[in-house]
Amino acid sequence: MPAQRADARRNRARLLAVAEAEVAAHGADASLEQIARVAGVGSATVRRHFPSRHALLEAVFHERVEILSRHARELVDAADARAALLEWLRAVTAYAATIRGLALALCRDQATGPDEPHEHCATAQLTEAGDPLVRRAAQQGAVASGVTITDLLTLITGIALATELHPDPAAEANRLLDLAIAGVSPRQG
Repeated sequence: MPAQRADARRNRARLLAVAEAEVAAHGADASLEQIARVAGVGSATVRRHFPSRHALLEAVFHERVEILSRHARELVDAADARAALLEWLRAVTAYAATIRGLALALCRDQATGPDEPHEHCATAQLTEAGDPLVRRAAQQGAVASGVTITDLLTLITGIALATELHPDPAAEANRLLDLAIAGVSPRQG
């Protein structure tokens, strides 16, 4: 693929920044025309960079999913595997709760069979990134046996969907994640 001209790279970067803000505000159905207007480009420029809505959404989610995946890799050797896992789960939860289209994309990814085309690869990437954290936490006895990264991502997805319309979705999602982590019954002791 030939290198993009400087103006094309700037347009793409501006489109991605605007698209992330619009998706955060309006969900995965954010208007492509509005994205073009706010970015100061024509709709043809949007289509040149992102031939479909799915391509645009994948690009919007890709950068953050990469950051979350890198963060998981940085945490994998932490001395306290439970703290590392919880730190990463909180980061994923905060992002899924504030970017309205991501939770729905995660649902679609989870519902799609392995041989079917995926709209986004967020779930596969997050699963691959988070699995070593869950395994280390399990080895240290910090996670109940049988708990998988898929279980935890499903929990996060549900929390993100449930809090999507809350006035402060990230704070409410974090509160619900803490509740799920602590459990609903006080410890007997």
